[in-house]
Amino acid sequence: MDFDEMVNLALKPDGNLKLILKGNVEQVNDEPLGVVAVVYLTSDAQLAKKKFTELNENKAADEFYMVYSCPQDTYLPTLGHYPSLEISRADLGM
Repeated sequence: MDFDEMVNLALKPDGNLKLILKGNVEQVNDEPLGVVAVVYLTSDAQLAKKKFTELNENKAADEFYMVYSCPQDTYLPTLGHYPSLEISRADLGM
């Protein structure tokens, strides 16, 4: 499944929560540090799509956004795929 297919699947109005995560690399004490944060949460698929589009249109070159659809009251690691972003050594400039 490619990026666009994953985004479209996550933005389906299926009653699940929509989480938008942001990944980026920050410099802390002159060392690169990968940071992943939940930046938006809604149960409204249209609001999630609007915010995801807005964030991607205005993002910095070193920012990455992804959207996920997650059921409430669920221990997310039990799902086949759950909210996460990978930051590699290359992303950290190493």
